[in-house]
Amino acid sequence: MSFKINPRHQQTLERILAIIPHPHEVPNGIQTPPRLERNSEMLKFLDELLEVVFKLDSEDPITDCPASALAILPTRPDPLIALAHSKLHSYPFDSVPPCWRRLYTDASIVKAIHLIKCNIATIREQLVCPRALDDIDRSSGNETTSKEEWLDEVLKALDMALILTGAPGRETLIEKLIITLQQHIQDSQQPPKKRRKLEGKLGTFPAAKIDKRLEVSLIGDQIPSVAHLTLSGFERHLKDGGPLVIQGVLTQWPAMQERLWSDPAYLMQKTFGGRRLVPVELGRSYTDAGWGQSIVTFKEFMEKYLLDPSRTEDQNIGYLAQHDLFAQIPSLRSDISIPDFCYATLPPQTATQSGSHNVAPSQLEEPLLNAWFGPAGTVSPLHTDPYHNILCQVVGKKYIRLYSPTETDRLYPKGVEDGGIDMSNTSEVDAEAAGDILDTKFPLFLEAKYIETILSEGECLYIPVGWWHYVRSLTISFSVSFWWN
Repeated sequence: MSFKINPRHQQTLERILAIIPHPHEVPNGIQTPPRLERNSEMLKFLDELLEVVFKLDSEDPITDCPASALAILPTRPDPLIALAHSKLHSYPFDSVPPCWRRLYTDASIVKAIHLIKCNIATIREQLVCPRALDDIDRSSGNETTSKEEWLDEVLKALDMALILTGAPGRETLIEKLIITLQQHIQDSQQPPKKRRKLEGKLGTFPAAKIDKRLEVSLIGDQIPSVAHLTLSGFERHLKDGGPLVIQGVLTQWPAMQERLWSDPAYLMQKTFGGRRLVPVELGRSYTDAGWGQSIVTFKEFMEKYLLDPSRTEDQNIGYLAQHDLFAQIPSLRSDISIPDFCYATLPPQTATQSGSHNVAPSQLEEPLLNAWFGPAGTVSPLHTDPYHNILCQVVGKKYIRLYSPTETDRLYPKGVEDGGIDMSNTSEVDAEAAGDILDTKFPLFLEAKYIETILSEGECLYIPVGWWHYVRSLTISFSVSFWWN
């Protein structure tokens, strides 16, 4: 697609670009020290990114936003972020007009770039923050701030765009900006050996004992298990359609070899020193009273919920659950591989496989990946999913219980709740509740047949579409689910 500036904004953009200097230019005859040369290269890179953002195509969805908003995009991103944020919450999530998603994203990128510019020293330092940019929120970095503060603001702006909007059309640009900035900061700091020594002080995750209730032998039928299954062998298994534990699939994953996800220091490094923002579920299970959600830095999530040795299983439950962490931080995606099983040819779906879902899901071009990372005690309540699932256990152990779709009538599915939210894929029953509670409130549940397993590091579990599953972390756990159809 060829790109050109929308005629409606041509004059405005030319005027703005004319007053934004190029701080990477160095006066003739001055020898640039290595640090300032790196800064000049970084500032040139930032200018190039701004040119991409401001180069509007007539078909770009952002052109549907008011011309008055686009006119101030290069110099006043903060009010545009506030405006777009209000629009994001004025519509159902799936109905937000694309222009507002794009405006929030582009304004966030512009803000982040200006913050970086305002905090990188150059020979012509007075040109980094020209007067045209003075109305950027000064608390966000236009005043002298510490490196930690302005970097936090930069990552906050970019991550909020990724989390709230998906950053349509700008995912690669944001990834490139973050990677380049992190490398620039690292090159400007202490030597690599010293950095590695400091990172090593994080140690390892504290050991967690398996819940006493689950130390006993499994009382139900165990899920069948097989080692080193081929794709053709898996397709033959699909004719029966039952769940299956598969061993030996993850042995070559970098996440379990040289780039260990069990290493807190590595995860902190991959999240820009823990500055990246992540959505966290607060509470044991999303069906419990008092459950909530929050967006926190990865460092806060790690320190509060995973690295605190005084934390008990029933306290401070925080769960990074069902989040597409790999779209937000693509460098982590290179640590794993999509199992070949996700590309298996499926037999015709039977009626009993539909579970509680009345509407057939859309056909997926590629598997949907989600991260599940948290302490012992996190729970995914008994529910079904609209897709086949390969659940891969990278760190720790999980107890998993499965019920066939034929048991649905005994599992007490929820209905439509307040606000019109359809919860029919979730059971009303706490699968591990005391027997007397179940006998009183959910007597049929005790008659439902199930199979179960403890999924250990390096193992995968195939969960057929429509099968009810209950999942509980026994230790600190990091899992990846692959939805496919």
